[in-house]
Amino acid sequence: MARSSSWYTFGVAVFAAIGTFFFGFDTGIATTTIAHQSWIEYMGHPSNGMTGAVVAVYIAGEAVGALIQTAVGDKLGRIRFMQMMCIIVTIGVVIQTAAVNMGMFLAGRVLAGIAVGGMVGTVPIYLSEISAPHQRGLIGGISGCGISFGTMASNWVGFACGYAPYGAVQWRLPLGIQIPWGIVMFIGLMTFMPNSPRQLIRSGKIEQARIEFVRIRKDLHSHEAQEEFALMRAQIEYEQEREVKTYGQIFKLFKHRAFASIAVQTMTSLTGVNVIQYYVTILLKSLGIKSHTILALAGVYGTIAFLSNALTTRYLTDQWGRRKMILTGLSGIILIEIYTAVMQREFQNTNNNVGKGFAVLGIYLFVVCYYGMLNSTTWLYGAEILPMSLRSKIMGLAAASHFIVNVAITEAGPSAFATIHENYYYVFVGYTLFFLVTAYFYFPETRHKTLEEIASAFGDKVVTLTERDLAVEQTVFEGKAATGHIESIAEDDK
Repeated sequence: MARSSSWYTFGVAVFAAIGTFFFGFDTGIATTTIAHQSWIEYMGHPSNGMTGAVVAVYIAGEAVGALIQTAVGDKLGRIRFMQMMCIIVTIGVVIQTAAVNMGMFLAGRVLAGIAVGGMVGTVPIYLSEISAPHQRGLIGGISGCGISFGTMASNWVGFACGYAPYGAVQWRLPLGIQIPWGIVMFIGLMTFMPNSPRQLIRSGKIEQARIEFVRIRKDLHSHEAQEEFALMRAQIEYEQEREVKTYGQIFKLFKHRAFASIAVQTMTSLTGVNVIQYYVTILLKSLGIKSHTILALAGVYGTIAFLSNALTTRYLTDQWGRRKMILTGLSGIILIEIYTAVMQREFQNTNNNVGKGFAVLGIYLFVVCYYGMLNSTTWLYGAEILPMSLRSKIMGLAAASHFIVNVAITEAGPSAFATIHENYYYVFVGYTLFFLVTAYFYFPETRHKTLEEIASAFGDKVVTLTERDLAVEQTVFEGKAATGHIESIAEDDK
């Protein structure tokens, strides 16, 4: 029974990760799109600033989508909100694929960005709320794996389309591949994907929440299910009774949790990951590498990103813990970016191919460290440390912060690499060092705790249950099972 429950939750997580796949694919496809000479000519040889705008308007759209999540995410609920984002992203990618000028292309990028911005914050929230404490790192981390899988897929699709006959097909086909996925995810959300029991409790739908909880958590014995559901319900209702309405009150009463969630998302942008990812083709070109080889190396970049992400999500996040992964990832990135800056300074304008190989190695070391340690961990950590009443609101602000910072540093990317060259890395080294110190002192460990128990790690109250509370919950569970309104879990005790 426990095995079937794990596979069911795993399957739901993989399906939900289509939402974050969009983030990785539509972000990554810009890397190969702007590298195609056919796109450059079709769009009238855009300037460095306009090339940066292809990236920047997308990220600006993501920030808007994250703020929409903050405003309406709780009102619509996880499922309906993701359905709305599926519709918007489908429209956006259709417009990009059919674009006949730069204005139309940018409009499609904005719409797709809005949808992805709303989705990328909601998926880890949803997965953290339906997963068991002992495997939340795996289930919640799958949302990050969706990002890296999308990055890998976009890079290889862009490489393959480089061999297509010269013309618009080289860049339209990779964009068009995205169109069916929003529709597929929408159907899944309508049919077999469960509602979050925690969201249902918050909405006052206790009986439906109980049914969904038992459906998801078949790994529990009956008495364990009764106790965990009772504690979950009691904590959420306790927080609802004391729910704060203004952001001033939120940052006064929950400042540690709110600031930690926002900081962990802002931190990821300021490592420079998006700058390196968007402009990896430009960085490789500066080393004298030819165009088809550049696209192949970008595909290898994406593959390493996904494999690193998948392996650590499976074998480290639940076993080692979030805090250790974040601290290790930030420390590694500092050392790797210094190494990469030195290698590029020494070899990018020389004929030393071995030296250039060491410079390229720095880019790949970065992707192993970032995607292996931070990509899934930070999105999950930012969601799971928040109380239920604030999870969508603050996670939306955190995602918006992530995207807004990205707008600035990616828009500056082409110009920065053209003027200060490899010294741009040192900007990210400074920011990453700051966040390393912040994480060391302010990020507590969360692994193997229920979402409700995490409150204690931040000094907030966790509700305790009386024998009467448990007896009432047991009576309800047994009564519902007897009448067929809830699936019996008594056989788990055998």
